Amino acid sequence: MTPAIFGLSGLALTDQERAFFRECDPAGYILFGRNIDNPDQVRALTDDLRSIHGRDRLFLCIDQEGGRVARMRPPHWTAFPAGAAFDALYEVAPSSAIAAARMNAQALGIELAEAGITVDCHPPLDVRQPGAHDVIGDRALGSEPLRVAALGRAILEGFANAGVAGCVKHMPGHGRSLCDTHKELPTVTASEAELEVDLAPFRALKDAPIGMTGHLVFTAWDADNPATQSAVVIRDVIRGRIGFTGLLLTDDLDMEALSGSVPERAERAIAAGCDLALNCWAKMDDMVEIARRLPALTAEGAARLHRALEGTGGPPQGDKAELLAQRDTLLALAGTPA
Repeated sequence: MTPAIFGLSGLALTDQERAFFRECDPAGYILFGRNIDNPDQVRALTDDLRSIHGRDRLFLCIDQEGGRVARMRPPHWTAFPAGAAFDALYEVAPSSAIAAARMNAQALGIELAEAGITVDCHPPLDVRQPGAHDVIGDRALGSEPLRVAALGRAILEGFANAGVAGCVKHMPGHGRSLCDTHKELPTVTASEAELEVDLAPFRALKDAPIGMTGHLVFTAWDADNPATQSAVVIRDVIRGRIGFTGLLLTDDLDMEALSGSVPERAERAIAAGCDLALNCWAKMDDMVEIARRLPALTAEGAARLHRALEGTGGPPQGDKAELLAQRDTLLALAGTPA
């Protein structure tokens, strides 16, 4: 199995994509807006991907956080709120905010499960910092680590109730970034002591099934390499100080924060200790070269992948309408619209 998550070019697989995916056997796939039109089309696409490999529990992921980060949108799917809505409710009623976040995630997970999607790249556990770039912004679950951890745990629980796996991001923390990693590489100069704030939510959720790295340089740990490609950060910080035990994938390798060709970026990330390389943009030349360059998925990575997908792929559980109604009642306590 190739340790990569690949994107798709359109609403249905091309013959070239199907043949390539059958040959290289990637660990999974990611969907974007270009792959999504209506519920029947998305389900046909995810079923087609499963048919290539004969794996019911296939890693099929999406970025569906709510707010501005949503690939599945009305009128076919629900518009979910961004993380800031639950942060605001936490100010008024912490236990209600945790319950609302759990219900929201379960309802969101039901929509994903119905579409055949098994993994949501959510929640972000990035602790929001004053003066930072808005690339995280209202996506954050708060500026206090324990609050971020509590709401993040509720989201993971809601997804699990719906038969979907969550993915915590962006390890070891994106909250201090002064620029957008889609466009350039941020350098974080905070001290190790200061960075304990950033690590705290990830440490609290170290048993999350899946985690995603961030493309940031942390001078306190490795001034020469972004976390995604830093053996020091992955070994000593993510696996060591945080104690993360789950499947570790990169953020999108096409982001301009990283240098070199996309296949070179993937090669460096896997060599540094990431389990899977995330290549989103479905450029066949890049995918072919990534598959050629990368070694097979390690036994440890395969075991983490198997554990991450346990409990996914079954029929969705729960009444979405009831969950959303209960969530809205709770959000109203803070005067927060859903």
